[in-house]
Amino acid sequence: MPKHRIAVAAAIFSLSAGSALADYNLTVLHTNDFHARFEPISKYDSGCSAEDNADGKCFGGSARLMTAIRDARARLANTNVLLVDGGDQFQGSLFYTYYKGKLAAEMMNRMGYDGMTVGNHEFDDGPEVLRGFMDALNFPILMSNADVSGEPMLAGKLAKSAIVEKGGQKIGLIGLTPQDTDELASPGKNVIFTDPVAAVQSEVDKLTAEGVNKIIVLSHSGYRVDQRVAAETTGVDVIVGGHTNTLLSNTNDRAEGPYPTMVGSTAIVSAYAYGKLLGELNVTFDDAGNVTAATGEPLVMDGSVAEDAEVKARIALAAAPLDEIRNKVVAESTDVINGERDTCRVQECTMGNLVADAMLDRVRSQGIEVAIANSGGLRASIDAGQVTMGEVLTVLPFQNTLSTFHVSGRVLLEALENGVSQVEEVAGRFPQVAGLTYTWDAAAAPGSRIVDAKVMRSGVWTDVDPEWMYGLVSNNYVRGGGDGYKMFINAEHAYDFGPDLADVVAEYLAQSQGYKPYLDGRIVKK
Repeated sequence: MPKHRIAVAAAIFSLSAGSALADYNLTVLHTNDFHARFEPISKYDSGCSAEDNADGKCFGGSARLMTAIRDARARLANTNVLLVDGGDQFQGSLFYTYYKGKLAAEMMNRMGYDGMTVGNHEFDDGPEVLRGFMDALNFPILMSNADVSGEPMLAGKLAKSAIVEKGGQKIGLIGLTPQDTDELASPGKNVIFTDPVAAVQSEVDKLTAEGVNKIIVLSHSGYRVDQRVAAETTGVDVIVGGHTNTLLSNTNDRAEGPYPTMVGSTAIVSAYAYGKLLGELNVTFDDAGNVTAATGEPLVMDGSVAEDAEVKARIALAAAPLDEIRNKVVAESTDVINGERDTCRVQECTMGNLVADAMLDRVRSQGIEVAIANSGGLRASIDAGQVTMGEVLTVLPFQNTLSTFHVSGRVLLEALENGVSQVEEVAGRFPQVAGLTYTWDAAAAPGSRIVDAKVMRSGVWTDVDPEWMYGLVSNNYVRGGGDGYKMFINAEHAYDFGPDLADVVAEYLAQSQGYKPYLDGRIVKK
């Protein structure tokens, strides 16, 4: 039977009932959406020079995280400390391209993680690479809302939940992954994803039947889904979030909600992304396992946090094979090229224009008229000044290739509807475009949001004709149905083996004598 829950509306709360002698104190240290940012990063989430790092202008990096985790454990020596991750250690820099999951596993083992969930990007290179990562970990990696029994690399290996002990008490950990991971990554056809609420409740019931009364969900499903899971399940004490790069805080005016966000008596936490923050949630349980207090605040990994010397040296060694590629200057930019997630996934952005323009410029001579770039493929901004190949690869780390194909205007409009269908979730399918303008209505129901769309034909903006065949360019991920673009799977005259998208963008930038980022109103929100 699920244990009794106390409904609490406040984000930070404390109850006096119960004997203090029976209280159990647990501090949950947590990260999410690290995305292979082993080195310090700039305020734009891209590379940060050694000079700026020495001047205290950089954030994050494995060496700072190592120090912060060690210091927190020392500071909290009289309580119980759990270190967990909300998924997406994979993808995001040349480190992942070169090492896949090996360096992530090494660093997480060194830091002493107790558990993590599978993020959608852990499937970017299929179950085989995920399995190699799992085999290298010294702690459990979990995923409750999927059937992996038909996938030989994961069957019998990837658990739904696990029990860890801290201070003589059992703590249940449950993993959660986006239900649409089959659209977001490459898990293959043998992994079947299921509803998060039912999956979590099933594991909660299993754990409580085994006598576990402290349960933490490690959720790579996004802030909205986390709130739904908290509201529609019983027995969950804490949800450590990920996937939407959500900042929760009681002091930062850019936060999307309080830290923790309380739904009933369930505390939801999330620490943005890229190792810029280390979440720290302090939870008190009574002897029945009920949460009687939940307080905390993410710790900023800025220049005031010293870098661990050993980890810094190890990352420098790992970076050596990458330096020749990423230090090559390919262009200059007169201003910041904005690739911020919260901008590019809801509106026209300068990075989206750059990438879409570069794609279309590369293949326009082949009769291609329209470019569509999924905003989820844009992973960082680029600051003003010299642009290195490393910065371009940080923006476009997925090794996607250019894909050209032909679809009817009807399919093109269907694709745009898909692109704006999940703006409320800040989903990566939002379409950045070139050779095309469109207006969309945020108040309309998904599937009927496109007000108008025009394609440049013979120098004139012309309404998209549902019966006309249009030449499109995108990346091979989108052409293959990623981010919900399944309408492109059966496109005509498809060629998915063009040049690497990062190379296309770098070469386009190199053509300019100082690239000038711009917006021109090609995407309009009604």
